[in-house]
Amino acid sequence: MKFIIVLACLCALAFANEDANVLKNDAEVNPDSFKYAYEFDNHIKAVQEGILKDKDLWFVSGEYEYISPEGKTVKVSYVADDTGYHPKVFV
Repeated sequence: MKFIIVLACLCALAFANEDANVLKNDAEVNPDSFKYAYEFDNHIKAVQEGILKDKDLWFVSGEYEYISPEGKTVKVSYVADDTGYHPKVFV
């Protein structure tokens, strides 16, 4: 369920600027795995993949990147598993 929260956050970030054009949009969804990648011309991009490890246990990893209002590139990579959401932020 955690991956749904992460996905929702990423989608909100991506659609914050409705004037952006899609440069890349790939997705593959299976019963026990998924992966997607997207990129917009406003420098927002993300990739994420998940694997169902047990009946209710997903292992999800990914990263997203955007340009801050100050003009700096912000990149967040993360892992979400049975121990929680573990992000690493690079500015």
